[in-house]
Amino acid sequence: VLTDPVVPCGQILSLHLSTPSVFFLRGLPCSLDLQVTHSPDPPSYVPRTFTDNSDHMTFIQRVENFLLKSSESFLCNFAYLPFELLASDVLHRPVTMKELLSHGSIWLKRMDFVFEYPMPVMPNIVFIGGINCGKKK
Repeated sequence: VLTDPVVPCGQILSLHLSTPSVFFLRGLPCSLDLQVTHSPDPPSYVPRTFTDNSDHMTFIQRVENFLLKSSESFLCNFAYLPFELLASDVLHRPVTMKELLSHGSIWLKRMDFVFEYPMPVMPNIVFIGGINCGKKK
């Protein structure tokens, strides 16, 4: 099943039918994609989205990064709660969002390190950057 994990209905269907899933995404809120693939994501090294921090952060920026990462988990738990309840009803067992997304076979990420901050990733993450670029006139 080719699906976008931001709205995990395709992944719920994939688990219900016991088929492999391929995720096509730019990124998930709260770095959930890095958490479920077990990619390293230390807040002192990887800047959070929308902070405009670089890889050379000051101590205050690192603290800000850490606090932002800590608050993300509360917001994401609240945002994805309806999908966890839906998945639990369909699959007839309690399911968390991390468990639901951890069954993804391949993650096709629409990003490129030319425009993004480079970060370590796992082997099942494939970068397909430039897919959204138009032809030069």
